[in-house]
Amino acid sequence: MKQIIDQANKIAIERMLNAQAVWVDIKPAHEVVEGMDKYTLLHAGPPIEWSNMSGPMKGAVIAALKYEGVAKDDKEALDLAEEGKIKFSPCHHHSAVGPMTGITSYSMPLYVVENKDQGNFAYSTINEGAGDVLRFGAHSDNTVKRLKWIEEVLAPVLKKVVNSMGGINLNVITAQALHMGDELHMRNGSSTAVFIKTIINALVDVVEDKNELKEITKFLTTNNDQFFLNLAMCACKISGDAAHGVENSTIVTAMARNGVNIGIRVSGLGDQWFTAPAAAVEGLYFSGFTAKDANPDIGDSAIMETGGVGGFAMATAPAIVKFLGAGGYQDAINYTMDMYEICDTENSQYTIPNLDFRGTPTGIDIRKVVETGIAPAINTAIASKEPGVGMIGAGVSRAPIKMFEDALVAFAEKMNL
Repeated sequence: MKQIIDQANKIAIERMLNAQAVWVDIKPAHEVVEGMDKYTLLHAGPPIEWSNMSGPMKGAVIAALKYEGVAKDDKEALDLAEEGKIKFSPCHHHSAVGPMTGITSYSMPLYVVENKDQGNFAYSTINEGAGDVLRFGAHSDNTVKRLKWIEEVLAPVLKKVVNSMGGINLNVITAQALHMGDELHMRNGSSTAVFIKTIINALVDVVEDKNELKEITKFLTTNNDQFFLNLAMCACKISGDAAHGVENSTIVTAMARNGVNIGIRVSGLGDQWFTAPAAAVEGLYFSGFTAKDANPDIGDSAIMETGGVGGFAMATAPAIVKFLGAGGYQDAINYTMDMYEICDTENSQYTIPNLDFRGTPTGIDIRKVVETGIAPAINTAIASKEPGVGMIGAGVSRAPIKMFEDALVAFAEKMNL
């Protein structure tokens, strides 16, 4: 039996490692999500209904409904949601991912990322930058105004950019950024800088209006170090989806949080979610905030760790531990070394200079998590439990072992063990 599982995992891992993520287009959500209408919203994490949503996610729902024009104000948006007139579905069920609340609506422009190896696609919204943003639950007029600007100004320009360039290989940017001190989840300064450098000539070529160009470059370069994160999430999503659906495989292909629960999906167990309460995040808080102000862990961005970066690659970004309140240089090394214990392989595309260019630990195996008792480490922002307050700190959470135990029990039952 072990040989059967190992062989299945080899297939899943090969698909994960061979994924070639190329950003190829930008399209509105309704063009890539089948059956989507203005009363349908996608969200981060495993399935959840309105009544159980966290404060930030409810706030983001309000913003999205106002943005789409189906609600004229907060009260009307709340009434629509509370009356059950809004359909909710996880981003992951539609080949998509979204940071923090992950709320995605009909008109929002999405990155279209293609896996040139297996031909599958992944989608994500465009990062909103800092401030009163939807992903943290803000629903002010300014939040909606920024979303409209992204839709009407930024997205059409980025679409022209990527079309003029014939696509951009995201793996190349990720690999370079790992050598420049990013772990690609909470530290994306280098990846964003490399991305902007990659597109700048095309950006200048496609934007004729000088004031518009200035506005866009200011947005990309001002308090927006996390801009590349959404694209990096797509890259990890296509690799996870490529590895999904391999019979007898115990490899984790998705890990996501909705602010109430966290869930995983396993390659050989279909589309079933195995869930547990979302963990509190251990970390550092900004001045004026404490753990009492924090929402439990939230967001689809744990797809980064699923893909072998983020908390799994802390050794290549030791400076991040100070921001996360996660210790010192040796602690960064230790986090990564622990993750090797629960993964089936290393990614030779993504290497860690501080470990003599060893590949990042990749392919979480539910068997190894249960056997070792080592929980996957997730680097993450800490969101306020109050909608619209935003990011109040950063830290590391641990994916609860119970999810992996439940998945292993289900796997054993399926295999008649």
